[in-house]
Amino acid sequence: MQFNSKSKLLTIFLLVFFLFNFGCQKEVEADSAAPDFSLSDLSGQMASLEQHRGSVILLDFWATWCPPCRMSIPEMVKLQEKFGEKGLVILGISMDDPQMVTDEQLRVFKEKVGINYSVLRVSRQVLQDYFGNEQISIPTMFVIDRDGKIRDKLVGFRPGALEKSVSEIL
Repeated sequence: MQFNSKSKLLTIFLLVFFLFNFGCQKEVEADSAAPDFSLSDLSGQMASLEQHRGSVILLDFWATWCPPCRMSIPEMVKLQEKFGEKGLVILGISMDDPQMVTDEQLRVFKEKVGINYSVLRVSRQVLQDYFGNEQISIPTMFVIDRDGKIRDKLVGFRPGALEKSVSEIL
């Protein structure tokens, strides 16, 4: 079976549409307490949710191999620049397999794309705490208020949605 140009374009359009709208999906209850964690950053330092209590936190579950994740990064960089002094903390939680993407490779990626926020390595416990037994889609972003409550969850690449959510909480 051969595809003509219109069929190929339609197939590509539908694939891109679903990736943008649904991500590479779990429902967390709004206003539930965000589970604390302690994860290693790319320099080997431990970072926890508790150490950022009092700030608005954006947790981004992502991976270097995920196109919608990569498309979300520039918006988060701008949000960190715009709202960092107002108390926004962005924590990128990498879902990359450490055996496939080393910390050094993640550092190079972070520098190359201009990530200006912390990148942490995911753990099974964090996945369990935030996603339970549901299928995980990435990117998934949790917006956590100054009191440690999950106020929003965004799945997939949705331009402008993060800024709207963060602005409402700040």
